[in-house]
Amino acid sequence: MTRKVLISLFVSIVVVHVQTISLETEKKEIERVLEKQIAGWNNGSIEQFMTGYAETDSVRFASGGTVTLGWNAMLARYKKEYPDSAAMGRLQFSEIAISFLAPNVAMVFGKWSLTRANDAPWGLFTLIFQKSIHGWRIIHDHTSSNK
Repeated sequence: MTRKVLISLFVSIVVVHVQTISLETEKKEIERVLEKQIAGWNNGSIEQFMTGYAETDSVRFASGGTVTLGWNAMLARYKKEYPDSAAMGRLQFSEIAISFLAPNVAMVFGKWSLTRANDAPWGLFTLIFQKSIHGWRIIHDHTSSNK
């Protein structure tokens, strides 16, 4: 009986350890998506920034009391709001917290900030990421601004 309990306990510990390693790997993959978005933005490429989003008609961006639905509509919105590198400024993310809602769904909370010649806007965001055959992608973005 004691042997069965010890084996059961050992297997439980191994499973929890493997799940923890797996979640850490998934967190790193999500962090890489965010890093690629920052790099794209700071290189003046909204298209590269947008690779972090699921390229679907159902991806949702909510900000400033409006909702933009669909990847193409989001791309057009970003290009209108940020027509050049000066308007884009330099992007930073901080205070990143990643929580898993399911094995293939994660919620990311963080703070964004832009450094531009004449101002430094910032705000908070909550992103829902979903993992698919294309990797981790944002399917929902709710972003606020300090303005």
